[in-house]
Amino acid sequence: MLLAEAAATTSTYTSFDIYVLIFTVVIAIGFIRELINPRRNLFALGFAGVALFVFAFMDVVMIRGW
Repeated sequence: MLLAEAAATTSTYTSFDIYVLIFTVVIAIGFIRELINPRRNLFALGFAGVALFVFAFMDVVMIRGW
């Protein structure tokens, strides 16, 4: 019975998931570098912050589906 339930659940993992995770790391690096910069570009900081929030949320949803 337990094996039948385990076989019934399928993973939603695809190779594209790795690219999403890498892109999230790149956005995080850009956000941190812009935050550290003494001459902050507020538009770039806001855009990177929103993009980082969206991609982090997408990563959480994606990893829960694995």
